[in-house]
Amino acid sequence: MSSSVSRPHGLLAEFETPADVMNAAIRCRDAGFTKWDVYTPFPIHGMDDAMGVKKSQVGWFTFVGGVTGFTTGMTMIWFMNKFDYPLVVGGKPLFTPLYAFPVSYELTILLGAFATLFGMLFLNRLPKFYNPLLKVERFKRASDDRFFVCIEATDPKYASEATRQFLADECHAAAIEYVEE
Repeated sequence: MSSSVSRPHGLLAEFETPADVMNAAIRCRDAGFTKWDVYTPFPIHGMDDAMGVKKSQVGWFTFVGGVTGFTTGMTMIWFMNKFDYPLVVGGKPLFTPLYAFPVSYELTILLGAFATLFGMLFLNRLPKFYNPLLKVERFKRASDDRFFVCIEATDPKYASEATRQFLADECHAAAIEYVEE
């Protein structure tokens, strides 16, 4: 019979109001924690700033995908009309951007959308098939009427008792629970 030793995932602090969790987020950010997150049943205006979240980089994936699509469309039509199957119809030129625009436009949208999707999945490290918070009974209320902050054990500032004391004294958490992997 083997005994499994579970590793700590972090500390989960519960709050009763949006103002309480906003205050806790500001204090966690100011305390220098880097691996933590806030869970709420609805979006809270200003939470990104309170957490110190930077602007998303997904837009760059979209831009690169769009430029790639446009360039691919123009190059493809140019190559086909100029070299692959040159056909002069009514004295029109073999290539003009006007004729290539519909294909380039569609490829811009298609590759931009794919780049956005895959960039978002990559940056969010998805898919993630397991989260230890789902084992915590009280966490079920995160989608109903409670607000949570989870500071992960992998955070460089994390020290079990000191972090627990910080959440209790500085953040005024209504309840604090250890979460194991």
